[in-house]
Amino acid sequence: MAVCPVGCIHPAPGEPGFGTADILHIDPEKCIDCGACADACPVDAIFPIDRLGPKDAHFAEVNAAYYRDTEVDAGPTQTQYARIPRLPEGLHVALVGTGPSAGYALRTLLNRTTASVTVIDKLPTPGGLIRSGVAPDHPATKNIMHGFDLHLRDPRVTVLGGVEVGVDITPQDLADHFDAVVYAVGASEPRRLGIAGEDLHGSTSATETVAWYNGIPDVENPLRPGVVGRTVLVGTGNVALDIARLFHTSSDALRRTDIADRSLPFFDDNATSEIVLLGRRGPETAAYTKAEFAALAAMPDVEVVTLDADEVDPSEFSGPPQAGRRRVVFVFGTRPVEVIGDAGSMTAVRVRSGEREYDIAADNLISSIGYRTRPIAGLPFDPDAGLIPSHDGRVVDGDDVVRGSYVVGWAKRGPSGGIGANRACAEDTVTAVVDDIADGLVPSPNRDADELEAFLRKRGVTPIRRRGIRTIDRVERERGAGAGRPRVKLTSTEELTKTARRRRRRG
Repeated sequence: MAVCPVGCIHPAPGEPGFGTADILHIDPEKCIDCGACADACPVDAIFPIDRLGPKDAHFAEVNAAYYRDTEVDAGPTQTQYARIPRLPEGLHVALVGTGPSAGYALRTLLNRTTASVTVIDKLPTPGGLIRSGVAPDHPATKNIMHGFDLHLRDPRVTVLGGVEVGVDITPQDLADHFDAVVYAVGASEPRRLGIAGEDLHGSTSATETVAWYNGIPDVENPLRPGVVGRTVLVGTGNVALDIARLFHTSSDALRRTDIADRSLPFFDDNATSEIVLLGRRGPETAAYTKAEFAALAAMPDVEVVTLDADEVDPSEFSGPPQAGRRRVVFVFGTRPVEVIGDAGSMTAVRVRSGEREYDIAADNLISSIGYRTRPIAGLPFDPDAGLIPSHDGRVVDGDDVVRGSYVVGWAKRGPSGGIGANRACAEDTVTAVVDDIADGLVPSPNRDADELEAFLRKRGVTPIRRRGIRTIDRVERERGAGAGRPRVKLTSTEELTKTARRRRRRG
Protein backbone atom coordinates (compact mmCIF):
# COMPACT_ATOMS: atom_id res chain seq x y z
CA MET A 1 0.00 0.00 0.00
CA ALA A 2 1.29 3.47 -0.87
CA VAL A 3 0.77 5.17 2.51
CA CYS A 4 4.08 6.86 3.38
CA PRO A 5 4.01 10.55 2.40
CA VAL A 6 7.79 10.84 2.30
CA GLY A 7 8.70 7.46 0.78
CA CYS A 8 10.87 6.28 3.64
CA ILE A 9 9.92 2.56 3.61
CA HIS A 10 12.26 0.27 1.67
CA PRO A 11 12.68 -1.81 -0.41
CA ALA A 12 10.03 0.05 -2.43
CA PRO A 13 8.60 -0.80 -5.88
CA GLY A 14 11.40 -0.82 -8.42
CA GLU A 15 14.11 -1.50 -5.82
CA PRO A 16 15.92 -4.85 -5.40
CA GLY A 17 14.10 -7.01 -2.91
CA PHE A 18 10.65 -5.47 -3.33
CA GLY A 19 8.04 -8.20 -2.87
CA THR A 20 10.63 -10.75 -1.71
CA ALA A 21 12.35 -9.13 1.29
CA ASP A 22 11.79 -10.76 4.68
CA ILE A 23 11.15 -7.41 6.35
CA LEU A 24 10.72 -3.77 5.35
CA HIS A 25 12.80 -0.95 6.81
CA ILE A 26 11.86 2.60 7.83
CA ASP A 27 14.49 5.26 7.16
CA PRO A 28 15.04 6.98 10.55
CA GLU A 29 16.44 10.11 8.88
CA LYS A 30 13.46 10.71 6.58
CA CYS A 31 10.60 9.43 8.74
CA ILE A 32 8.36 12.27 10.01
CA ASP A 33 6.58 10.13 12.64
CA CYS A 34 3.15 10.64 11.08
CA GLY A 35 2.02 7.12 12.01
CA ALA A 36 0.34 6.41 8.64
CA CYS A 37 2.28 3.18 8.16
CA ALA A 38 1.50 1.93 11.69
CA ASP A 39 -2.21 2.55 11.10
CA ALA A 40 -2.13 0.70 7.77
CA CYS A 41 0.03 -2.28 8.80
CA PRO A 42 -2.19 -5.40 8.89
CA VAL A 43 0.04 -7.26 11.37
CA ASP A 44 0.93 -4.51 13.88
CA ALA A 45 4.62 -4.81 13.01
CA ILE A 46 5.61 -1.14 13.32
CA PHE A 47 6.64 0.36 16.67
CA PRO A 48 8.48 3.45 17.89
CA ILE A 49 11.97 2.48 18.99
CA ASP A 50 11.23 3.38 22.61
CA ARG A 51 8.38 0.84 22.67
CA LEU A 52 10.51 -2.14 21.64
CA GLY A 53 10.72 -4.69 24.42
CA PRO A 54 13.91 -6.60 25.30
CA LYS A 55 12.98 -9.45 22.96
CA ASP A 56 12.62 -7.11 19.95
CA ALA A 57 15.25 -4.49 20.75
CA HIS A 58 17.68 -6.00 18.21
CA PHE A 59 15.37 -4.88 15.38
CA ALA A 60 16.52 -1.30 15.93
CA GLU A 61 20.02 -2.27 14.83
CA VAL A 62 18.66 -4.46 11.99
CA ASN A 63 16.77 -1.42 10.68
CA ALA A 64 19.69 0.98 11.10
CA ALA A 65 22.14 -1.44 9.44
CA TYR A 66 19.98 -1.62 6.33
CA TYR A 67 20.38 2.10 5.69
CA ARG A 68 24.11 1.99 6.41
CA ASP A 69 24.61 -0.72 3.78
CA THR A 70 21.96 0.06 1.13
CA GLU A 71 21.40 2.92 -1.28
CA VAL A 72 17.70 3.76 -1.64
CA ASP A 73 15.59 6.04 -3.80
CA ALA A 74 14.39 9.15 -2.00
CA GLY A 75 10.98 9.88 -3.49
CA PRO A 76 7.52 8.56 -2.64
CA THR A 77 6.34 5.51 -4.59
CA GLN A 78 3.63 5.59 -7.19
CA THR A 79 0.49 3.51 -6.77
CA GLN A 80 0.40 0.72 -9.35
CA TYR A 81 -2.91 -0.35 -10.87
CA ALA A 82 -3.56 -3.74 -12.43
CA ARG A 83 -5.26 -4.12 -15.79
CA ILE A 84 -8.76 -5.47 -15.19
CA PRO A 85 -10.36 -6.81 -18.39
CA ARG A 86 -14.08 -7.46 -18.72
CA LEU A 87 -15.01 -10.99 -17.62
CA PRO A 88 -18.18 -13.06 -18.03
CA GLU A 89 -20.72 -13.04 -15.21
CA GLY A 90 -21.28 -16.07 -12.97
CA LEU A 91 -17.66 -17.24 -12.77
CA HIS A 92 -16.76 -19.82 -10.12
CA VAL A 93 -13.13 -20.37 -9.06
CA ALA A 94 -11.80 -23.08 -6.72
CA LEU A 95 -8.85 -22.26 -4.46
CA VAL A 96 -7.10 -25.25 -2.87
CA GLY A 97 -5.35 -24.27 0.38
CA THR A 98 -5.73 -21.62 3.07
CA GLY A 99 -2.13 -20.60 3.79
CA PRO A 100 -0.40 -17.31 2.96
CA SER A 101 -0.30 -17.78 -0.82
CA ALA A 102 -3.97 -18.79 -0.79
CA GLY A 103 -4.84 -15.76 1.35
CA TYR A 104 -3.18 -13.36 -1.08
CA ALA A 105 -4.70 -15.17 -4.08
CA LEU A 106 -8.18 -14.96 -2.52
CA ARG A 107 -7.78 -11.26 -1.80
CA THR A 108 -6.68 -10.60 -5.38
CA LEU A 109 -9.52 -12.67 -6.87
CA LEU A 110 -12.10 -10.79 -4.81
CA ASN A 111 -10.58 -7.42 -5.69
CA ARG A 112 -10.17 -8.00 -9.42
CA THR A 113 -13.18 -10.13 -10.33
CA THR A 114 -16.83 -10.69 -9.43
CA ALA A 115 -16.25 -14.46 -9.28
CA SER A 116 -17.54 -16.69 -6.50
CA VAL A 117 -14.69 -18.59 -4.84
CA THR A 118 -14.82 -22.00 -3.16
CA VAL A 119 -11.88 -22.46 -0.78
CA ILE A 120 -10.92 -26.08 -0.08
CA ASP A 121 -8.53 -27.32 2.61
CA LYS A 122 -7.70 -30.82 3.80
CA LEU A 123 -7.65 -29.58 7.42
CA PRO A 124 -10.71 -28.26 9.27
CA THR A 125 -8.71 -25.22 10.42
CA PRO A 126 -7.59 -22.54 7.93
CA GLY A 127 -4.21 -20.86 8.03
CA GLY A 128 -1.77 -23.33 6.53
CA LEU A 129 1.79 -22.24 7.29
CA ILE A 130 0.57 -19.32 9.43
CA ARG A 131 -1.15 -21.65 11.90
CA SER A 132 1.13 -24.65 11.65
CA GLY A 133 4.52 -23.30 10.58
CA VAL A 134 5.14 -19.95 12.30
CA ALA A 135 6.95 -20.40 15.61
CA PRO A 136 4.69 -20.19 18.70
CA ASP A 137 6.79 -17.35 20.14
CA HIS A 138 6.16 -15.19 17.03
CA PRO A 139 2.50 -14.33 17.65
CA ALA A 140 2.62 -10.99 15.80
CA THR A 141 3.46 -12.78 12.55
CA LYS A 142 0.23 -14.75 12.86
CA ASN A 143 -1.80 -11.53 12.97
CA ILE A 144 -1.85 -11.52 9.19
CA MET A 145 -4.61 -14.13 9.46
CA HIS A 146 -6.94 -11.34 10.66
CA GLY A 147 -7.01 -9.92 7.14
CA PHE A 148 -7.28 -13.31 5.48
CA ASP A 149 -10.17 -14.26 7.79
CA LEU A 150 -12.10 -11.23 6.57
CA HIS A 151 -11.81 -12.52 3.01
CA LEU A 152 -12.92 -16.01 4.06
CA ARG A 153 -16.10 -14.41 5.47
CA ASP A 154 -16.87 -12.58 2.21
CA PRO A 155 -20.39 -13.44 0.89
CA ARG A 156 -18.85 -14.62 -2.38
CA VAL A 157 -16.67 -17.18 -0.59
CA THR A 158 -17.59 -20.75 0.35
CA VAL A 159 -15.19 -22.62 2.65
CA LEU A 160 -14.99 -26.42 2.65
CA GLY A 161 -12.63 -27.85 5.27
CA GLY A 162 -11.71 -31.47 5.76
CA VAL A 163 -11.56 -32.17 2.02
CA GLU A 164 -8.30 -33.49 0.54
CA VAL A 165 -7.79 -33.02 -3.17
CA GLY A 166 -6.27 -36.15 -4.69
CA VAL A 167 -7.96 -38.33 -2.07
CA ASP A 168 -11.55 -37.18 -1.49
CA ILE A 169 -11.84 -35.47 -4.85
CA THR A 170 -9.70 -35.40 -7.99
CA PRO A 171 -8.31 -32.42 -9.91
CA GLN A 172 -10.52 -33.49 -12.82
CA ASP A 173 -13.58 -33.34 -10.56
CA LEU A 174 -12.67 -29.76 -9.67
CA ALA A 175 -12.09 -28.88 -13.33
CA ASP A 176 -15.56 -30.26 -14.09
CA HIS A 177 -17.18 -27.93 -11.52
CA PHE A 178 -15.18 -24.67 -11.81
CA ASP A 179 -14.05 -22.20 -14.45
CA ALA A 180 -10.57 -22.19 -12.92
CA VAL A 181 -8.74 -24.00 -10.11
CA VAL A 182 -5.84 -22.39 -8.23
CA TYR A 183 -3.60 -24.74 -6.23
CA ALA A 184 -1.99 -23.14 -3.16
CA VAL A 185 -0.92 -26.35 -1.47
CA GLY A 186 2.52 -25.30 -0.25
CA ALA A 187 5.48 -27.62 0.31
CA SER A 188 4.80 -29.93 3.23
CA GLU A 189 7.18 -32.84 2.64
CA PRO A 190 10.76 -32.72 3.97
CA ARG A 191 13.77 -33.36 1.80
CA ARG A 192 15.69 -36.38 3.06
CA LEU A 193 19.37 -36.48 3.94
CA GLY A 194 19.91 -39.76 2.13
CA ILE A 195 22.42 -41.15 4.67
CA ALA A 196 22.67 -44.45 6.52
CA GLY A 197 20.71 -44.63 9.78
CA GLU A 198 18.38 -41.79 8.83
CA ASP A 199 15.34 -43.84 9.89
CA LEU A 200 16.54 -44.56 13.43
CA HIS A 201 14.34 -43.30 16.27
CA GLY A 202 15.39 -39.76 17.14
CA SER A 203 16.35 -38.94 13.57
CA THR A 204 13.57 -36.80 12.15
CA SER A 205 12.85 -33.67 10.14
CA ALA A 206 12.02 -30.08 10.96
CA THR A 207 8.73 -30.62 9.14
CA GLU A 208 7.65 -33.38 11.53
CA THR A 209 8.97 -31.54 14.58
CA VAL A 210 7.18 -28.28 13.74
CA ALA A 211 3.96 -30.12 12.85
CA TRP A 212 4.05 -31.81 16.27
CA TYR A 213 4.61 -28.74 18.44
CA ASN A 214 2.42 -26.48 16.28
CA GLY A 215 -0.64 -28.71 16.49
CA ILE A 216 -1.10 -30.45 13.13
CA PRO A 217 -3.77 -33.08 13.91
CA ASP A 218 -2.69 -36.56 14.98
CA VAL A 219 1.08 -36.00 14.75
CA GLU A 220 3.09 -37.93 17.37
CA ASN A 221 6.24 -36.70 19.09
CA PRO A 222 9.19 -37.52 16.80
CA LEU A 223 11.82 -36.56 19.40
CA ARG A 224 13.59 -38.67 22.02
CA PRO A 225 13.85 -37.43 25.61
CA GLY A 226 17.16 -35.83 26.44
CA VAL A 227 19.81 -38.18 27.84
CA VAL A 228 23.02 -36.86 26.33
CA GLY A 229 21.64 -33.32 26.41
CA ARG A 230 22.47 -32.39 22.81
CA THR A 231 20.43 -32.10 19.60
CA VAL A 232 21.94 -31.75 16.13
CA LEU A 233 20.16 -29.66 13.50
CA VAL A 234 21.16 -29.98 9.85
CA GLY A 235 20.59 -26.67 8.08
CA THR A 236 20.91 -23.01 8.96
CA GLY A 237 17.61 -21.56 7.79
CA ASN A 238 15.05 -19.68 9.86
CA VAL A 239 13.13 -22.86 10.73
CA ALA A 240 16.27 -24.43 12.20
CA LEU A 241 16.82 -21.30 14.28
CA ASP A 242 13.18 -21.39 15.42
CA ILE A 243 13.67 -24.92 16.73
CA ALA A 244 16.96 -24.04 18.42
CA ARG A 245 15.29 -21.08 20.10
CA LEU A 246 12.34 -23.16 21.36
CA PHE A 247 14.69 -25.71 22.94
CA HIS A 248 16.17 -22.88 24.98
CA THR A 249 12.85 -21.23 25.87
CA SER A 250 11.51 -21.87 29.36
CA SER A 251 8.37 -23.97 29.68
CA ASP A 252 6.72 -21.06 31.53
CA ALA A 253 7.31 -18.82 28.50
CA LEU A 254 6.04 -21.51 26.13
CA ARG A 255 2.85 -21.76 28.19
CA ARG A 256 2.05 -18.17 27.22
CA THR A 257 2.02 -19.12 23.52
CA ASP A 258 -0.28 -21.23 21.34
CA ILE A 259 2.16 -24.16 21.26
CA ALA A 260 0.32 -27.49 21.22
CA ASP A 261 -0.36 -28.79 24.72
CA ARG A 262 0.83 -32.25 23.72
CA SER A 263 4.40 -30.92 23.39
CA LEU A 264 4.58 -29.20 26.77
CA PRO A 265 5.53 -32.29 28.85
CA PHE A 266 8.54 -32.82 26.59
CA PHE A 267 9.74 -29.24 27.01
CA ASP A 268 8.99 -29.35 30.75
CA ASP A 269 11.42 -32.24 31.10
CA ASN A 270 13.77 -31.01 28.39
CA ALA A 271 17.35 -31.89 29.27
CA THR A 272 18.82 -30.46 26.05
CA SER A 273 21.39 -27.81 26.88
CA GLU A 274 23.28 -27.70 23.58
CA ILE A 275 22.08 -27.34 19.99
CA VAL A 276 24.58 -27.93 17.16
CA LEU A 277 23.63 -26.57 13.74
CA LEU A 278 25.51 -27.97 10.76
CA GLY A 279 26.06 -25.86 7.65
CA ARG A 280 27.41 -27.59 4.55
CA ARG A 281 29.19 -24.47 3.32
CA GLY A 282 30.52 -21.31 4.96
CA PRO A 283 28.63 -18.77 7.10
CA GLU A 284 28.24 -16.44 4.11
CA THR A 285 25.79 -18.96 2.60
CA ALA A 286 23.71 -19.42 5.76
CA ALA A 287 20.00 -19.22 4.96
CA TYR A 288 18.82 -17.49 8.14
CA THR A 289 17.89 -13.81 8.10
CA LYS A 290 19.73 -11.24 10.18
CA ALA A 291 16.61 -10.67 12.27
CA GLU A 292 16.26 -14.37 13.15
CA PHE A 293 19.92 -14.69 14.08
CA ALA A 294 19.70 -11.54 16.20
CA ALA A 295 16.65 -12.94 18.02
CA LEU A 296 18.59 -16.10 18.85
CA ALA A 297 21.68 -14.19 19.93
CA ALA A 298 19.57 -11.96 22.18
CA MET A 299 18.29 -14.87 24.29
CA PRO A 300 19.38 -14.44 27.91
CA ASP A 301 21.91 -16.94 29.28
CA VAL A 302 22.38 -18.62 25.90
CA GLU A 303 25.85 -18.65 24.36
CA VAL A 304 25.99 -18.56 20.56
CA VAL A 305 29.20 -19.93 19.03
CA THR A 306 30.27 -19.99 15.36
CA LEU A 307 32.96 -22.44 14.22
CA ASP A 308 34.56 -23.23 10.88
CA ALA A 309 35.43 -26.84 10.06
CA ASP A 310 39.09 -26.47 11.07
CA GLU A 311 38.21 -24.85 14.41
CA VAL A 312 36.28 -27.83 15.77
CA ASP A 313 37.67 -29.90 18.62
CA PRO A 314 35.90 -33.28 18.08
CA SER A 315 36.46 -34.30 21.69
CA GLU A 316 34.16 -31.47 22.77
CA PHE A 317 31.22 -33.26 21.12
CA SER A 318 32.09 -36.89 21.93
CA GLY A 319 30.17 -36.88 25.18
CA PRO A 320 27.52 -34.83 27.01
CA PRO A 321 27.86 -31.02 26.91
CA GLN A 322 29.29 -29.13 29.85
CA ALA A 323 26.83 -29.09 32.74
CA GLY A 324 25.03 -25.82 33.46
CA ARG A 325 25.89 -24.25 30.12
CA ARG A 326 23.31 -23.50 27.43
CA ARG A 327 24.77 -23.16 23.96
CA VAL A 328 23.90 -22.94 20.29
CA VAL A 329 26.90 -23.93 18.17
CA PHE A 330 27.02 -23.25 14.41
CA VAL A 331 29.52 -25.58 12.74
CA PHE A 332 30.12 -24.59 9.11
CA GLY A 333 31.78 -26.57 6.35
CA THR A 334 30.31 -29.72 7.90
CA ARG A 335 27.76 -32.30 6.80
CA PRO A 336 26.31 -35.50 8.30
CA VAL A 337 27.41 -38.78 6.71
CA GLU A 338 25.74 -41.35 8.98
CA VAL A 339 23.42 -41.67 11.96
CA ILE A 340 24.87 -44.03 14.56
CA GLY A 341 22.46 -46.05 16.68
CA ASP A 342 21.86 -48.83 19.13
CA ALA A 343 18.71 -50.98 19.54
CA GLY A 344 16.81 -48.96 16.95
CA SER A 345 17.56 -45.52 18.42
CA MET A 346 20.24 -43.03 17.45
CA THR A 347 23.12 -42.26 19.77
CA ALA A 348 25.35 -40.04 17.62
CA VAL A 349 25.75 -38.31 14.27
CA ARG A 350 28.89 -38.98 12.24
CA VAL A 351 29.93 -35.84 10.40
CA ARG A 352 32.59 -34.76 7.93
CA SER A 353 34.34 -31.44 8.56
CA GLY A 354 36.79 -30.79 5.78
CA GLU A 355 38.90 -33.96 5.61
CA ARG A 356 38.04 -35.15 9.13
CA GLU A 357 35.24 -37.45 10.27
CA TYR A 358 34.07 -37.60 13.88
CA ASP A 359 30.96 -38.42 15.93
CA ILE A 360 28.74 -35.95 17.74
CA ALA A 361 26.89 -37.60 20.62
CA ALA A 362 23.23 -36.55 20.45
CA ASP A 363 19.72 -37.48 21.46
CA ASN A 364 18.11 -36.20 18.27
CA LEU A 365 19.00 -35.31 14.71
CA ILE A 366 16.61 -32.86 13.02
CA SER A 367 17.12 -32.22 9.32
CA SER A 368 16.03 -28.82 8.03
CA ILE A 369 17.35 -28.86 4.47
CA GLY A 370 14.27 -27.83 2.53
CA TYR A 371 10.80 -28.92 1.54
CA ARG A 372 8.95 -30.47 -1.36
CA THR A 373 5.36 -30.22 -2.48
CA ARG A 374 3.38 -33.40 -1.89
CA PRO A 375 2.27 -34.82 -5.26
CA ILE A 376 -1.47 -34.69 -5.96
CA ALA A 377 -2.85 -37.66 -7.87
CA GLY A 378 -4.12 -36.49 -11.24
CA LEU A 379 -2.01 -33.31 -11.34
CA PRO A 380 1.37 -32.91 -13.10
CA PHE A 381 4.38 -33.04 -10.79
CA ASP A 382 8.10 -32.40 -11.21
CA PRO A 383 9.82 -34.96 -8.93
CA ASP A 384 13.27 -33.42 -9.38
CA ALA A 385 12.23 -29.89 -8.37
CA GLY A 386 9.58 -31.13 -5.93
CA LEU A 387 6.85 -28.80 -7.19
CA ILE A 388 3.92 -28.49 -9.59
CA PRO A 389 5.36 -27.51 -12.99
CA SER A 390 4.04 -24.22 -14.30
CA HIS A 391 4.64 -21.31 -16.63
CA ASP A 392 3.58 -17.86 -15.37
CA GLY A 393 1.35 -19.62 -12.84
CA ARG A 394 -0.32 -21.86 -15.43
CA VAL A 395 0.07 -25.59 -14.68
CA VAL A 396 1.89 -27.39 -17.49
CA ASP A 397 2.23 -31.05 -18.40
CA GLY A 398 5.43 -31.23 -20.43
CA ASP A 399 5.00 -28.61 -23.15
CA ASP A 400 1.21 -28.49 -22.80
CA VAL A 401 -0.71 -25.99 -20.65
CA VAL A 402 -3.37 -27.61 -18.46
CA ARG A 403 -6.11 -25.12 -19.25
CA GLY A 404 -7.99 -23.85 -16.22
CA SER A 405 -5.42 -25.09 -13.67
CA TYR A 406 -3.05 -22.68 -11.88
CA VAL A 407 -0.55 -22.79 -9.04
CA VAL A 408 0.75 -20.25 -6.54
CA GLY A 409 3.20 -20.04 -3.63
CA TRP A 410 5.80 -22.65 -2.71
CA ALA A 411 4.08 -25.26 -4.87
CA LYS A 412 4.79 -22.92 -7.82
CA ARG A 413 8.25 -21.52 -7.16
CA GLY A 414 9.72 -23.88 -4.55
CA PRO A 415 10.21 -23.27 -0.81
CA SER A 416 11.68 -19.79 -0.97
CA GLY A 417 10.67 -16.45 0.50
CA GLY A 418 8.71 -15.56 3.60
CA ILE A 419 4.99 -14.91 3.99
CA GLY A 420 5.08 -11.54 2.25
CA ALA A 421 6.79 -12.95 -0.85
CA ASN A 422 3.54 -14.74 -1.68
CA ARG A 423 1.73 -11.48 -2.39
CA ALA A 424 3.43 -10.68 -5.69
CA CYS A 425 3.43 -14.38 -6.59
CA ALA A 426 -0.34 -14.57 -6.03
CA GLU A 427 -1.00 -11.41 -8.01
CA ASP A 428 0.93 -12.81 -10.98
CA THR A 429 -1.02 -16.07 -10.92
CA VAL A 430 -4.39 -14.36 -10.59
CA THR A 431 -3.43 -12.10 -13.50
CA ALA A 432 -2.91 -15.27 -15.57
CA VAL A 433 -6.35 -16.54 -14.49
CA VAL A 434 -8.04 -13.26 -15.42
CA ASP A 435 -6.23 -12.97 -18.76
CA ASP A 436 -7.00 -16.56 -19.78
CA ILE A 437 -10.70 -16.24 -18.99
CA ALA A 438 -10.90 -12.87 -20.76
CA ASP A 439 -9.17 -14.34 -23.84
CA GLY A 440 -11.51 -17.35 -23.94
CA LEU A 441 -8.70 -19.85 -23.29
CA VAL A 442 -10.38 -21.65 -20.38
CA PRO A 443 -13.01 -24.34 -21.14
CA SER A 444 -16.41 -23.99 -19.49
CA PRO A 445 -17.08 -26.48 -16.65
CA ASN A 446 -19.37 -29.45 -17.22
CA ARG A 447 -21.15 -29.12 -13.87
CA ASP A 448 -22.42 -26.37 -11.61
CA ALA A 449 -20.09 -25.37 -8.77
CA ASP A 450 -23.07 -25.39 -6.40
CA GLU A 451 -23.34 -29.16 -6.93
CA LEU A 452 -19.89 -29.83 -5.43
CA GLU A 453 -21.04 -30.48 -1.86
CA ALA A 454 -23.68 -32.96 -3.00
CA PHE A 455 -21.01 -34.59 -5.17
CA LEU A 456 -18.74 -34.93 -2.11
CA ARG A 457 -21.48 -36.32 0.11
CA LYS A 458 -22.17 -39.07 -2.43
CA ARG A 459 -18.54 -40.07 -1.83
CA GLY A 460 -19.04 -40.08 1.93
CA VAL A 461 -17.28 -36.77 2.52
CA THR A 462 -19.04 -34.16 4.66
CA PRO A 463 -17.13 -30.87 4.45
CA ILE A 464 -16.71 -28.58 7.44
CA ARG A 465 -18.32 -25.29 6.56
CA ARG A 466 -17.61 -21.77 7.77
CA ARG A 467 -19.82 -22.12 10.87
CA GLY A 468 -17.90 -25.20 12.00
CA ILE A 469 -14.58 -23.46 11.43
CA ARG A 470 -15.77 -20.50 13.51
CA THR A 471 -16.84 -22.89 16.28
CA ILE A 472 -13.38 -24.47 16.39
CA ASP A 473 -11.80 -21.02 16.55
CA ARG A 474 -14.14 -19.90 19.34
CA VAL A 475 -13.53 -23.03 21.42
CA GLU A 476 -9.75 -22.79 21.06
CA ARG A 477 -9.79 -19.13 22.04
CA GLU A 478 -12.05 -19.77 25.04
CA ARG A 479 -9.73 -22.52 26.24
CA GLY A 480 -6.78 -20.17 25.78
CA ALA A 481 -8.42 -17.28 27.64
CA GLY A 482 -8.73 -19.41 30.76
CA ALA A 483 -5.01 -20.15 30.64
CA GLY A 484 -3.74 -16.69 29.64
CA ARG A 485 -2.83 -17.87 26.15
CA PRO A 486 -3.91 -16.80 22.61
CA ARG A 487 -5.56 -20.19 22.11
CA VAL A 488 -5.28 -23.85 23.11
CA LYS A 489 -5.29 -25.84 19.89
CA LEU A 490 -7.32 -28.94 19.27
CA THR A 491 -4.88 -31.52 17.96
CA SER A 492 -6.87 -34.56 16.85
CA THR A 493 -9.04 -34.92 13.76
CA GLU A 494 -11.76 -36.54 15.86
CA GLU A 495 -11.83 -33.69 18.37
CA LEU A 496 -11.78 -31.05 15.62
CA THR A 497 -14.60 -32.72 13.72
CA LYS A 498 -16.77 -33.16 16.80
CA THR A 499 -16.22 -29.54 17.78
CA ALA A 500 -17.08 -28.31 14.29
CA ARG A 501 -20.35 -30.28 14.31
CA ARG A 502 -21.30 -29.01 17.77
CA ARG A 503 -24.42 -26.88 17.84
CA ARG A 504 -24.19 -23.77 19.95
CA ARG A 505 -26.67 -23.80 22.82
CA ARG A 506 -29.18 -21.04 22.96
CA GLY A 507 -29.77 -19.58 26.40
